Amino acid sequence: MASVLKAYAASSNLTVTNLHSIATSADWTAGWESALIDNSSNKYLDYRITAKIIPAAASLVAGEIRLYLVGMLDDSTWPDVFDGTESTETVADTEVRDAICQLGTVTATDTTNSQSYYLDCPSAAAVFGGNLPEKFVIFITHSTGQNLAAAGNQVTVKGSYETVA
Repeated sequence: MASVLKAYAASSNLTVTNLHSIATSADWTAGWESALIDNSSNKYLDYRITAKIIPAAASLVAGEIRLYLVGMLDDSTWPDVFDGTESTETVADTEVRDAICQLGTVTATDTTNSQSYYLDCPSAAAVFGGNLPEKFVIFITHSTGQNLAAAGNQVTVKGSYETVA
């Protein structure tokens, strides 16, 4: 009898050029959009998404770093300002943010200088109610009172699937 086993793809670090130095956003509407995560070929059942975020080194305030996921509306249309291109974005307002951005994970921040914060969204599929969209992006925003560090930030995705042995 065959066994169904879980398997993992290699981790992939996303381009985060525009994540470095992004400004703080008190209402979490301004932040960084990842490049498109296109699952139309891989057909992974899920993705784990992790991030290392480093606020600038001085005058931090206690706040939050949030990682959202945003799916395409249909085969070619993105909601609001999202477009599947790695860039900085500002969502129209908090109501639009709450309607289109699915909260994947959040971490509280404090006033400690030069501290790295780690985010872990163990299941993108769970964030989307168990049904992983074919195409989506990551949106990261923060309210630390300062820009993020100019280097050292990292966002990693790792797909998972099943095999039969």
